[in-house]
Amino acid sequence: MYLSLAIVFTNIGITVLLSNAFLGNIALAILNDFFFLLFAFALRAYDDDNLESFNESVVRFYVSAFLSFLFVISVVSIFDFNVSKYNILYLNLLLPIALSVVNNILFKISLKTTKPKKYLVIGRQEELKPILDEITQKSKGRYVFADFINPSPVTFRQKVIHYDNVLIGDYELYERIKDEIQDDIKLKNVEYLSELSEKLLKRIPIAVIQKFKEYYELEFSKAKESPAKRLLDIIGGTFGLILFSPFMLITAIAILIEDGRPVVFKQLRVGKDGKYFEFIKLRSLKNDGFDSNNPNGTIEKRLLKIGKVIRSTRIDESLQFWLILKGKMSLVGPRPEMIEYHRLYSQQIPFYEYRLKLKPGLTGWAQINFKHTTTLEEYMKKTEYDLYYVKNRSTLMDLRIILQTIEVIFWRKGAK
Repeated sequence: MYLSLAIVFTNIGITVLLSNAFLGNIALAILNDFFFLLFAFALRAYDDDNLESFNESVVRFYVSAFLSFLFVISVVSIFDFNVSKYNILYLNLLLPIALSVVNNILFKISLKTTKPKKYLVIGRQEELKPILDEITQKSKGRYVFADFINPSPVTFRQKVIHYDNVLIGDYELYERIKDEIQDDIKLKNVEYLSELSEKLLKRIPIAVIQKFKEYYELEFSKAKESPAKRLLDIIGGTFGLILFSPFMLITAIAILIEDGRPVVFKQLRVGKDGKYFEFIKLRSLKNDGFDSNNPNGTIEKRLLKIGKVIRSTRIDESLQFWLILKGKMSLVGPRPEMIEYHRLYSQQIPFYEYRLKLKPGLTGWAQINFKHTTTLEEYMKKTEYDLYYVKNRSTLMDLRIILQTIEVIFWRKGAK
């Protein structure tokens, strides 16, 4: 957290200094800085994996600079700012290199100087190890889970003196010995696996939900739609329809020419509270060759030529802005599932039904964080991202997801 704050504030300082030097106009400099950093955030230039890789950082900052440059040039042209367009170009060519170099150095210094947190874990190693190994990897070794105990107060007292941190990995086991170890645990930094996994993995593993079942079932039951979310849907749905209408028209003509009717693909899908609704999108697949036993297995063979374009750019989804205005869908939420998959996975994935607590979304936390799923294991992980969203949803989080959907389009990843 402290590293992220240090990098962000350093970047703001560098961006402000360079913008003022190149543009010489405070209002325009602020505008350029705001959109440049906003796009950088949307493209995850500040994620640990991208900070560590210089090449990845440069690419993401240059895409951010390109988008910012287009916006600022438009403003300059409309309002006739007395600023050289070449200066705006030079600024946006220099910023990505400067920030990438600084961020890469700060990140590497942090990794070398930060002392790893070593934990004594209350829980069974064989059950928790896969999740804890992932946390260790995700944190670049900043979290180390050195020892494990089952419910034994004696063993706990012998081991806890060697560690500064205690991780409660199994709440039921902790409950059994809580009263007897209370004095030994008071001076330690105590964390729960539920909080730690959410913070670092940005999803809630099914195995963790099972270990903290009562807590999560209570949290999931609180999930509900809000008036602010509906207002965001109305504004976003209206804007989306207006913005994408020319592309929809061009796409419809291209589909007709290539493969005839229908232009619109319609299908019953599962929405909020398990209710079915008619899902629509611009058709990107040929009419024949569909396999109901494996709906996603024949996608590549059935793709239309125009389908490749509209699926990668998400133009095929643009009709769903109409469903958003009607209240059947939301801008952000778990993806509406096909009935075949819903029936299959609701029986095989624990806590699956909680992803239906909110309206399905045009984009969502799982879509921007995970790939297109083809196996049960992948779909289970995707569900874990959906459950994270259901538990932590807020208007700010919705805005973040909408922004970061830009990355999905540019990097062509996510669910389909």
